[in-house]
Amino acid sequence: MTNKNSKQFEKENSHDVIVQEGEEPEGKIVKGFEFNDKFDIGQFLASYETTGAQATNLAKAIEIIKKMRKEKAFIYLGYTSNMVTTGIREIIRYLTEHKLIDYLVTTAGGIEEDFIKSLQPFKIGSFEASGTTLRDKSINRAGNIFIPGSRYVEFEKFVLPILKENKDKIKTPSQLIKLLGEKINNKESIYYWATKNNIPVHCPAIMDGSLGDMIYFFKNSNPDFTLDIIADTEELNNSSLGKEKTGMIILGGGVVKHSICNANLYRNGTDFAVYINTAQEFDGSDSGARPDEAVSWGKISQTAESVKVHGDATLIFPLIVLGAFQLD
Repeated sequence: MTNKNSKQFEKENSHDVIVQEGEEPEGKIVKGFEFNDKFDIGQFLASYETTGAQATNLAKAIEIIKKMRKEKAFIYLGYTSNMVTTGIREIIRYLTEHKLIDYLVTTAGGIEEDFIKSLQPFKIGSFEASGTTLRDKSINRAGNIFIPGSRYVEFEKFVLPILKENKDKIKTPSQLIKLLGEKINNKESIYYWATKNNIPVHCPAIMDGSLGDMIYFFKNSNPDFTLDIIADTEELNNSSLGKEKTGMIILGGGVVKHSICNANLYRNGTDFAVYINTAQEFDGSDSGARPDEAVSWGKISQTAESVKVHGDATLIFPLIVLGAFQLD
């Protein structure tokens, strides 16, 4: 196109190409927090609603959870083991201690690491630490958190006597967790408070961790010892039946996410759902699926309020708990 023709094109078509007239979209004006104003934590969190991107989803998550609570929904809290590895453990313990949730679902690591921390702490390390060097020092790395092998020695000293003394009484994983919660006698423990407040704990993958290794070795010398995962799953699935409203708060994905969603299938879907994870949906995984996919399965009601906040729960969940459980 010659220079003359391009100028003529611009004159005749600039309005259509550059500016399209149309209806003004509905919605609030995009605006972030004004740091020139006196800082107020409530206003700071409220500003997330109009910030856009995942900040707006975070604000929506707070509002959905506040509505769960207002409407007295039966609340399931699910979390993968890395949440207990990190300081999110203390936030889960707070919710359990004050009976702000009704049912806990987690993995083996989410059980054992709470008890291990009740015995001895973990340490902040580095993502870049050499695995070979750490192995030589008997230090395990979970992200940027160091867990010395000595912690598992102490955990074994705690667990094995309980298994030996109660091997004929323990029939399900939930019974084992409850018994460990009774024995730990530490108010920093999630399961101390779950036991004290009679909040059920479901662990659908009890063998997938150090606790599972101990059970494996224990069974070698006690061949009649078994744990009935079917009975626990039956209890979880039945827990949603007859509830006027249910809500799900799920940190992470995998078996934890699916177990809670599937339990709500039996009542034709939950009424409220908040997902927080970094998984994506392009690979068809259940972990990465957005709430609307669960609607297609009947795990989330067609009239439910739901949101997925894409991101690291160690950043997001403390803000959500602050907004939904502290400032309401």
